[in-house]
Amino acid sequence: MLFYEKLLSFWGKNIMIKLTRLNGSVYVLNSSLIETVESTPDTVITTVDGKKYVCRESVDEVIRKVIEFKGSIRFFADTQKTEGA
Repeated sequence: MLFYEKLLSFWGKNIMIKLTRLNGSVYVLNSSLIETVESTPDTVITTVDGKKYVCRESVDEVIRKVIEFKGSIRFFADTQKTEGA
C-alpha cells in the first residue's frame, strides 16, 4: 500500500481503496460507502448515495482490497498501542 493511501485513510478518517478505471486511470474510493459490487460483466460499484463506479478489478479483487485495507488500519492501530503512541 502506498503512503498517500494511508494518509487518506487516517487523516481523512476514511477507508480508501485504490481502483483502476477501464481506461487505465487510477482513482481512490471510500470503501465505507460501498453498498454493492456486481459483475455486469464489468465490475460496477454502487455507493450508499447511489453513485456508480466502474473498475477493471473483479468483484473478488475489490472485496480483497477492502479487507486488506481494513486489516492494515487495525494493524496500524494495534502497533501504535504497543508503542505507546
